[in-house]
Parts: sequence; structure tokens; C-alpha cells
Amino acid sequence: MELWIFASVAAAFFQTIRFMLQKVLSIGVLSTAGSTFARFAYAAPAALLVTAALFWFTGAPLPYLNGWFWVYAWLGAVTQILATVCVVALFRQRNFAVGITFKKTEVIQTAIVGVALFGAEVSLAGWGAILIGLIGVLLLSRTPGIERGLWESLRSRATVLGLSSGLFFAFSATGYRAASLEIDSDDALLRAAVTLTCVTASQFVAMALWLRWREPGQVTAVWRARRVAVWVGLTSMAGSLGWFLAFTLQTAAYVQAVGQIELIFSLMASVLFFKERVTARELIGMGFLAASILTFILVI
Repeated sequence: MELWIFASVAAAFFQTIRFMLQKVLSIGVLSTAGSTFARFAYAAPAALLVTAALFWFTGAPLPYLNGWFWVYAWLGAVTQILATVCVVALFRQRNFAVGITFKKTEVIQTAIVGVALFGAEVSLAGWGAILIGLIGVLLLSRTPGIERGLWESLRSRATVLGLSSGLFFAFSATGYRAASLEIDSDDALLRAAVTLTCVTASQFVAMALWLRWREPGQVTAVWRARRVAVWVGLTSMAGSLGWFLAFTLQTAAYVQAVGQIELIFSLMASVLFFKERVTARELIGMGFLAASILTFILVI
């Protein structure tokens, strides 16, 4: 198995575990922002230690980080914070598997943003895949047990949060890849580790200041919840390092294709761990979205 494939599967697994833990924390333990902060608070020190160890073992010099590196890194950092807030808030609205499926629309939304803002071209087959994805979104937008019209369903809090998370994650992945490629080094793992360390440190500082201002007491609450929260940070660090390494070694489309295994992991977590009921409509909607994403990746 090639390294980038292994890294992608491992990243999807660790990311699923991290979201599971954040869902647990967001239910009666921490606020949405607090659950998001837990990820960065405990990931930043771990990322720093891993990166320091890499430099120590390899003897590589510290790389020069230019202005464009920081522009791309901070773009990725801010949009990842917003995306994570949306996902954690979504877990309060819908079951775990549906939340993760909405998040995976980042692949399709990346293409739509490219067309709208940069004049990128999408083939006829690509638009067909996007149409299939739209059917999946329409199916998932209907909350079980609540009768709403089509427009009301699309405007529901869960749908808006889900699609917003996918959009923010799309910008985040693009920013991180661009940042890592700005580092002058042939060592892909080192580039990934440096980018991850800079990003998580920035996110830690930014969110700590925000919480002290807007939600006093949440920083202390994150510390009190450290028995669970520390695993949020560690799995986040492991998953992010895997994604960074994979995106550095291979084009985003192939990495995202392998990363769709996260849908299987999330469905297993929803049913086996959270004991949530997944309706037939939701399963069909997830199937449409999964088919749409895989088709789109294959035709671009």
C-alpha cells in the first residue's frame, strides 16, 4: 500500500474518533465553541512535540516560512475553526452519520466555488455528479419526524450548518495544501508537521482569546474535561498529520476519494456507539451523496 493511501485511511479513522469525542463533549459538558477549542488546545502541544522530534532525528534545519505560507496557513486555520464549530453544532441537530455526510460535501463545493470565483471548468459528467449530490442533500435535509416543505427543509438549521461546514472545510484543505507547498523541503512529512504545528498553535491562541472574551469559564471547563478532551487533541493531531502528509504526497482529488471511507466509519459509529437510528431516507441520501462525490472525483 502506498504511503499516501495509508495516511488517508488512518486520517479518516482518527478524524471519525475525534468527531465522536467532540459529540460526547458537546452534550452537556462543553459549549459548541468549547468543544471546538478542546481540539486545538490539546493538539497544539502534541504537534509541537512531534515536529521537534522530527527535526531532532533528521537533523534538518528550521525552514524559512515566507509571507504566503502564513497567508495560506491562517486561511486554513480560520476556516477550519468555523467548519468544526458548524459540525459540532450539527451533532446537536442530527445523528452522527448524517453530520459527517453533510461535511463530506466539501469535495463538490470546492468545485462550485472554483467555477463561481475563478472561472474553473467542470465537465458535463462533473455537473451530473453534482446533480446526484443535490438529490442526496434534498433527501438528507428532511429531519425525521418533522414535516416541512422543501424550501423550509433546505433552510433548516441542520442543512445550513452541514453545507456550511463542507464549504469551510473545502477552503481549509486548499489553504493547508498551498501552505505546505510553500516550505522549501523535500521531506513531505516534515513539511506536513511544520504546517500542522503553525496552524494548531495559531488556532489555540485565537480560540483561547475568543473564549475568554465571549464565553468566560469555557477555557477552565475544557481543562476540567481533560480526561476526554486530551484524546480529542491527540486524535485531531494524528488525523491532521495524516491529511497533511497525504495532500503533500498526492493530488487532493485522489486523497479525497480514499477519504470517503470516513462515511463507513461514521455510519458504524452512529449505529454501534451512539445507538442512533438511521432512517431509510437518510441511508438513501447518504448513498446518493457518496456516489456523487466518488463520481465527481473520478471525472475531474
